Amino acid sequence: MRHGVTRFLCGGARGFDLIAAALIVSKKEIGNDLRLDFILPCKDQDALWSEREQKLYRGLLTEADSVTCLSDTYRPGCMKRRNQYLVDHANYCIYALRHERGGTWQTVQYARRKGVRLIGVAE
Repeated sequence: MRHGVTRFLCGGARGFDLIAAALIVSKKEIGNDLRLDFILPCKDQDALWSEREQKLYRGLLTEADSVTCLSDTYRPGCMKRRNQYLVDHANYCIYALRHERGGTWQTVQYARRKGVRLIGVAE
């Protein structure tokens, strides 16, 4: 992979996280030596998602090399804790940011403060 990255951490959020995870899974399927580790805020993260989103999410979890849940159930702050965990264990932060607000924006700012290299794909 470009930059020599072979291990990818994924927060499992709807949207970009799942798109990125699906890309890593497809690259693994064609022989790339990559690792996909999901770091989830809670076991029931997908409880309020549509059936279609749950099917995609759960399918990707089965393809992961590991799944770590930081909490058994949703509780205030668990998403932020997951985001900080991802940054604290990363050399790069690959993100798709459209607005300067919300969880992704806060995570990018945290990564910037921590000196993690940023790669924006929606700018």
